[in-house]
Amino acid sequence: MRKVSILAAAMLLTFTGSALAADKCPIDQRQSKAVGESTGRKVQKSFEAYQAGNLDEAITVLLEAAPKGEFDVAYVSRMLGNFYAEKGQMDKAIKYLKTAVDADVLGGVDHAGTLRLYADLLLQEKKYKEAISYYRKWMAFTCKTDVTVYKRMAVSYTELEQWNDALKTIDEGIKLAETPDKGLYQLKFTALFQMKKYKEAVKVLEITVPLFPDDKRLWVQLAQLYILTEDMDSALETYEIAYDAGFLETGDNIVRLSQLLASKGSPYRGAKILEKHIKSGLVKSDEKNLSMLAGFFHQAKELKEAAEYYGKAADISKSGKLYLKQGRILSLDQKYSAAVPVLKQALDAGLDNPGEAQFELALAYLNLKNLKAAYSYAEQASKDKKTAKSANSYLSYIKEKARLSKVSL
Repeated sequence: MRKVSILAAAMLLTFTGSALAADKCPIDQRQSKAVGESTGRKVQKSFEAYQAGNLDEAITVLLEAAPKGEFDVAYVSRMLGNFYAEKGQMDKAIKYLKTAVDADVLGGVDHAGTLRLYADLLLQEKKYKEAISYYRKWMAFTCKTDVTVYKRMAVSYTELEQWNDALKTIDEGIKLAETPDKGLYQLKFTALFQMKKYKEAVKVLEITVPLFPDDKRLWVQLAQLYILTEDMDSALETYEIAYDAGFLETGDNIVRLSQLLASKGSPYRGAKILEKHIKSGLVKSDEKNLSMLAGFFHQAKELKEAAEYYGKAADISKSGKLYLKQGRILSLDQKYSAAVPVLKQALDAGLDNPGEAQFELALAYLNLKNLKAAYSYAEQASKDKKTAKSANSYLSYIKEKARLSKVSL
């Protein structure tokens, strides 16, 4: 046999007729009483079945009880509501609990417990407006304030998008809590965020993060909200702390950290972090991320790495623009022999302005002292409006150099 639950024990105490001392609070003024003799026999039999683990039998016995009188009906309805809730049949549980609470005749402890359970089930079934009403009835009846109740009402107001009521309820809960309640702070953040009060939402997170420093999600939320409010220095600082603590567990957050580092004057560190996590697989090795990584290395003047990653990005997308970038950087790094085939790949892949690659090829061949090839590509580049002026100026230069070197063009 299973242990008697706290709920069952409470029912048994009421059935046996325990009474409460009168006081000013409604719960203390409400006297308990026993059910009628006929109903009492059914209640006792049902309770014994419940104790023995036969929940279905316990329900069947109560359904056969046919109680008479408002109190007996409410009492049996309360038991049925509890039993159906335990079975997970929430529609039936809510139906019977409503009968019990609306009768408003049960003893103080029983009525309070039924109000609370009924409100909880209403919340669970997304009947938010009704749940709030019965939570407030519970507070009025018991003269108690409870952090969990405030939180559940706040959840209901949030779901109803009644943000001002949600904030008021949350603040009441926060004041009441003996220790900080993370859920309440998160609800407050959500409400302010939905109201587009982003700076106020930041302040909530600035309180919450030090209270719960091991919560990885809070650090990321704070960093992202700093970005939203355009406080990039604070965003970077927060992301770096979170990264060093091992809290950045998604590729998107690694990318954001790397972008912030690059934009705030640390492109090399941004590149190394991004490179590490591309290699680990956390950040996807696609054209977008590889070309971004190449850009960071380029910004950091690490030309070898920049050319390497532009090449990898270009090999994925077969993008003429990316091959052109790789070729330019190889030339900038004075690796002209390596630049030539890459620039030709750019032309083969297709460019809106092929003169750009042709002009770069002319310069590469010029540095390789291949004046004939340099002249040929400069001549081609002179036919592209974007590079015509520069190419024409080099054509004269190459002609003169060829004449002095006695090279036939």
